[in-house]
Amino acid sequence: MTTPAPGPVRPPATARPDDARRALVAGSVGNFIEWYEFGIYGYFATVFAAQFFTPEGGSEVEGLVKAYASFAVAFFFRPVGAAVFGRFGDRVGRRPALVLVVCLMTGATATIGLLPTYASIGAAAPWLLTLLRILQGLSAGGEFGGAVSVMTECAPPGRRGLYGAWQSFTVAVGLLAGAGVAVVLASVLTAEQLYGWGWRVPFLLTLPLGLVALRLRLRLPPDEPSAPVPPAPLPFTSVPSAPAPEGPARPRPRETVRAVVLGVGRMMGWSAAGYTFLVVMPSYLQSTLGTSFQRALLGTVLANLGFAASILPAGRLSDRIGRRTVMVAGALLVAGLALPLLHLVQDPGGPAYAKGAALFAAGAGVGLMAGPGPAMLAEMFPARVRCTGLGLAYALSNALFAGCAGLIITEVVERTGNADVPGYYAAATCAVSVAALLTLRGDDHERALR
Repeated sequence: MTTPAPGPVRPPATARPDDARRALVAGSVGNFIEWYEFGIYGYFATVFAAQFFTPEGGSEVEGLVKAYASFAVAFFFRPVGAAVFGRFGDRVGRRPALVLVVCLMTGATATIGLLPTYASIGAAAPWLLTLLRILQGLSAGGEFGGAVSVMTECAPPGRRGLYGAWQSFTVAVGLLAGAGVAVVLASVLTAEQLYGWGWRVPFLLTLPLGLVALRLRLRLPPDEPSAPVPPAPLPFTSVPSAPAPEGPARPRPRETVRAVVLGVGRMMGWSAAGYTFLVVMPSYLQSTLGTSFQRALLGTVLANLGFAASILPAGRLSDRIGRRTVMVAGALLVAGLALPLLHLVQDPGGPAYAKGAALFAAGAGVGLMAGPGPAMLAEMFPARVRCTGLGLAYALSNALFAGCAGLIITEVVERTGNADVPGYYAAATCAVSVAALLTLRGDDHERALR
């Protein structure tokens, strides 16, 4: 008698409180490392432009554009990572997929801190940096799908939005940690020291963080096997086979593709506005408005504080009144206020407290979308394709509208001289997201995951 091959893995239908907390922590810590790293690359974009992309006598703006191009390349490999690691997580298990991505992410990030610069090895330096950015993109693409699947599938009833919001909250904490490290280094080091060796420190710090994340993920509970696929009947036999155990129907590829495209639309404003105000802003303030490195980073810290402050309340509120209401409110807030807030920041005579409040408000608006967002995406896909589907939607949205944000804004501002480009970009993408979010059902938060 032949033993049937095991089918796809799935999480347990219910999770013990200890398992739910372990899943929450293990999912969050890897995500923290990912966004810490992506934040510090954005904050040090002017440093990377000088050290890796600007040969002697080259243009600073051209070097910055190339640095952002390398930033964008990593984002375009995120969908590849989402497809590869998402499929692995759906077929083999969430835990082994999360272990693999945190190892890849930590190794690539720490290696960036050891890279020789353009002055040392010439044109090979930017290519090596871009290669490591590609590896980071692959790992980051697999991170979101696995982490959000684990966190939402293990969430207690009525708290899926809150548990999913921790994913977005660790985005804010990671960005804040990166900004904090950058501010400290910029304050205690001279410009020569910062550009010479100081920028390496934040990347090397990911090594001990990654080891902690690895240990936590190895302690995750294993996935349960789905109902096995019955073997094909033997030829030339009239003996009826036993009835096959019934399991959930496999989703059609067309339905999954449609859900991914819709998920990209729903996430567009979150991705674009989030990177505009939370990551790209320091370089924009320096290159366009002539703000000092320290003041630009301080402004970004305020925006990220607003982002962090609104995420968990937004996720919890979405468990009560629905994902659609909260996310549409956030998208409308950012779309309506993006240009006025940017004009306030641009005003050289404006009071510092008003500018800080404007950046805080911009971050809070993005947080209203980011809080319920992970649970919203998890609810769009059945368990058999959840890692892959939500990971692809998130990765594609970030590749198209976040990874290119710095490149688009820097290039368009340089060519047109229009300093309002970041506001137009954030407002337009949020307006499109409103239309996509209105297709959500009002009771999705009350339904069980498929």
